[in-house]
Amino acid sequence: MQQHERAAKRARLRLIGLGALVAAALTGGGVLLVVNLGGDSDKGGPLAAPTSSASATAGSASPSSTEAPGTMTPGKSKPVKLKVPTGQKDGASIGFPKDGLGAISAAAYHMDELSLLDDDMVRRQLTTITAKGSETSIDKAVSDVRKLREAVGLPPSGGTPAGMTVTTNVDAVRGKSLTPDGSVVQVWLHYSRTATLPKAAPDDSPLKDQLSDMIMKWEDGDWKITTDPQYVAKRTFPVAYDPNSRAAWLDGWWVVVRAD
Repeated sequence: MQQHERAAKRARLRLIGLGALVAAALTGGGVLLVVNLGGDSDKGGPLAAPTSSASATAGSASPSSTEAPGTMTPGKSKPVKLKVPTGQKDGASIGFPKDGLGAISAAAYHMDELSLLDDDMVRRQLTTITAKGSETSIDKAVSDVRKLREAVGLPPSGGTPAGMTVTTNVDAVRGKSLTPDGSVVQVWLHYSRTATLPKAAPDDSPLKDQLSDMIMKWEDGDWKITTDPQYVAKRTFPVAYDPNSRAAWLDGWWVVVRAD
């Protein structure tokens, strides 16, 4: 028991430092990347996208504000409520609407839910939410989670240490359609991550200001993660997220909250 508790403590101490590795592993194939680079996009408005029916639908739910257009920032806009999924399967949320906000919501929920240290759980989750043709990314993600477990002093395969909780919070998103019909959407997510143990002090070194992306494809009535090279080649990179940045607003960043 004491040995297991020590392993859990080691995992907590090292998990935060390895957060970038975790993020890169969970959707596999290089689709989800951690970056701290800005861009030079001048496209304005939340969920800006090229001729996308998905973005148009989501745009109807865009944040409202009385702020003058020339001074708007993500932090000044009304937070957008993510769509609530209609169900769960194998630890992953399912049942998101077929529109841009649905794609964004799916990506945000998946980022929040994907297991960081349980290799069996992450396989089941990704099997549920991965698009056809991208299955090899599941094996890579499982392999990376096992490597992470070993890096934090745990056996290569197994569950999250008893009592350990890892919380991911997505607070902002940027969605861009990669296809004219809006059926494939790249979603950048800004998030933080905290690891805690029972009867332990609050995590004083959480991961903050993390930036990652997923490519979501509408398939079989839901949004799935894809690593299809034709869509990966169309990825764009955002300006750095800052809730007080005019450039971030013009680039399409939204502040988001979960409604559940």
